[in-house]
Amino acid sequence: QVQLVESGGGLVQPGGSLRLSCAASGSSFRFADMGWYRQAPGEERELVARISASRYTTYADSVKGRFTISRDNAKNTVYLQMNSLKAEDTAVYYCNRNPPWSDWGQGTQVTVSS
Repeated sequence: QVQLVESGGGLVQPGGSLRLSCAASGSSFRFADMGWYRQAPGEERELVARISASRYTTYADSVKGRFTISRDNAKNTVYLQMNSLKAEDTAVYYCNRNPPWSDWGQGTQVTVSS
């Protein structure tokens, strides 16, 4: 069973930056395609960035050019660098495999507001 622990969220002004981290337990991490998801209040959870086991990356149109996903298999960690943040990026951010394992972490809140 994989455990996922997200961190790095917070309150930031529009145009600011944050770097999220997700530590995963288990030996299957390095073989897994991983994703960062987010869920805003009243909205469904959506996939915003994905990185394959071979480090091929894809992004939702809404974050393309602003967010960068990366991974460190030695640390079982996946990152999300978020630049030029907008109010509409406000959400709880989660990491998980893509497609996701059944268990989710607690997420990390990102609030973009002046």
